[in-house]
Amino acid sequence: MCVAHAPQDAITERLFQSAIGTLELFGVYLGRTLGLYRTLHERGPLNPADLARHAGIAPRYAREWLEQQAVAGFLVVDREATDDAARTYRLPDEYVGVLADEDHPAHIAPFAHMMVGVARALPRVVEAYRTGAGVPYAEYGADFRYGQGGINRPAFASDLTGAWLPAVPDLHESLRREPGRRIADVGCGAGWSTIALARAYPDAEVVGFDLDEASIRDATKNAAAAGVRVRFVCADGAALAADGPFHLITLLETLHDMAHPDEALTAMRAALAPGGSLFIADERVAEEFSAPGDDIERMMYGWSISHCLPVGMDGVQARPIGTVIRPAAVRRLAQATGFSSCEVLDIANQLFRFYRLRAA
Repeated sequence: MCVAHAPQDAITERLFQSAIGTLELFGVYLGRTLGLYRTLHERGPLNPADLARHAGIAPRYAREWLEQQAVAGFLVVDREATDDAARTYRLPDEYVGVLADEDHPAHIAPFAHMMVGVARALPRVVEAYRTGAGVPYAEYGADFRYGQGGINRPAFASDLTGAWLPAVPDLHESLRREPGRRIADVGCGAGWSTIALARAYPDAEVVGFDLDEASIRDATKNAAAAGVRVRFVCADGAALAADGPFHLITLLETLHDMAHPDEALTAMRAALAPGGSLFIADERVAEEFSAPGDDIERMMYGWSISHCLPVGMDGVQARPIGTVIRPAAVRRLAQATGFSSCEVLDIANQLFRFYRLRAA
């Protein structure tokens, strides 16, 4: 009797490839953290000794990292040599956006920092699974915070005010043409979205809110470097009403992380000025559960089990949604918290789905 091993072989191969991919992300983490990609972009091609000297690392590590990156296909060998020390490497122009240019639309290298942050917190996540408690966002450390800010930076810096908000013409035009409009950016993180809003709508007052003190420090530093006039507040959404009213509240990839999304939306509705809008961008997952899922669904569930749900569970009687936030969940929340309408906006995007909520 012949026993078919195809399914077992397929999952074995998949896990093997996942291990390779994880290790290669660690290589990307080293390249970004140590400035190796930037050095190669600015000074390359380089041999190991030159990379070590310009980047300030040890030559033996430089050689091993260069060889690994070339074997992985992230770098190319610019000059072959039988002597390992004489071989030179370069970062291909077409990979600069992905690995070195933090504002490029294709810049997804910050995923490496997010993965390292998740790995740091995994023992706490295991404990949380057993106890039913949550894991504070701060447990994921500076690497995750940096990665999360970096992964959204290109879209927030360009698409938020260049494509997403202009797709809601009446809202966009009121912010552009009516001085004194007030905008609250809830869950602002490193501040890239808040900075973009201030640049696009210079006559508006823009305030960024976030619960994480370290993120507020990062945002304040980034805004100062950008030279924009914004204010940051370390507080949750419940503090909005005291600082309102706001003509626009943005909630960008944040609703699914909240421990009490119903209370947060209730507070945001109360903080809106008459005729104001809540603009939400969150994950574009399938409208209904099905298994197996596509790559987007797989990725979002991966973030959820390791980060977003544990962070959302960090609260008394927490009721987080998790990363896989479907349109029906947003509509239910909008109705339950007193919004008169919840519109799914017709904005094309592979990763995000967009909503406009309005009070009566």
